[in-house]
Amino acid sequence: MRFVIVTGMSGGGKATAIHMLEDAGYYCVDNLPVSLIGKFTELITMPDSEINKVVLGIDSRAGQSFETVVGIIDSLKEKGIPVEVLFMDTSDQVLIKRYKESRRIHPMNEPGDMLETGIAREREVLKEIKSKADYIIDTSSLLTRELKEELDRIFVKNEGYNSLMVSIVSFGFKYGIPSDADLVFDVRFLPNPYYIEDLKRKTGNDKEVQDYVKSFPACAEFVDKLEDMLNFLIPGYVQEGKYQLVVAIGCTGGQHRSVTIANEIYERLKNSGGNYGLKLAHKDIKNAR
Repeated sequence: MRFVIVTGMSGGGKATAIHMLEDAGYYCVDNLPVSLIGKFTELITMPDSEINKVVLGIDSRAGQSFETVVGIIDSLKEKGIPVEVLFMDTSDQVLIKRYKESRRIHPMNEPGDMLETGIAREREVLKEIKSKADYIIDTSSLLTRELKEELDRIFVKNEGYNSLMVSIVSFGFKYGIPSDADLVFDVRFLPNPYYIEDLKRKTGNDKEVQDYVKSFPACAEFVDKLEDMLNFLIPGYVQEGKYQLVVAIGCTGGQHRSVTIANEIYERLKNSGGNYGLKLAHKDIKNAR
């Protein structure tokens, strides 16, 4: 039997995750009162129960005591019931953006509160259950497709969970550094293909641009050093419990040099067999002309 409790920040993707797991064949119950969790567990674990994959959603907006929830989870585990906790998280900045777009009021806001106050209050309430979570998925920069792939990998294919998601992002300094960047690298020291007429309107996804950028010895040396640095840093981030690392690589317009190097770093890390998730994005390549 697989029994998954899904919780997390309001606006963090909990409902979406539950719907995806329901589509994957899980029996899903959302926002069951805490007082009924024990009885619900008894019913689904009865010998004649035909349910073997269960998702239970628990929502902070119902005003439930999460100290009680944590105690119940510990009690179920002591009884040998294999409870897993999935915590859906998102950065404060993304939560604010989502709430403003939806024009909804945060469920933990009181009259006159700023949105940030409700978010901070909820983080405090959920702090303990998050610390006990088996899986933490940060949806700040995940596409819906990528979230589904991650859930399928963990809860359908039963593959190992990667606690850290590393995002390699190319960008253009003229459009601004990505707001969620943890590490920023400037590759404007390399010759710019923009000034080569045949390459100007191409991008770092085109072989001609890649060959040009990689033809300079400084490029290979930089990529080797950056790969070595990331292989040194990433295990430390995993050990410290960090679950998202954004490595931003920038050039002037985010079309040629940064794209080429981001692609190369992504391929090298992908083939290194590291115990972490990996994704690639080109923030400003759409601005190519």
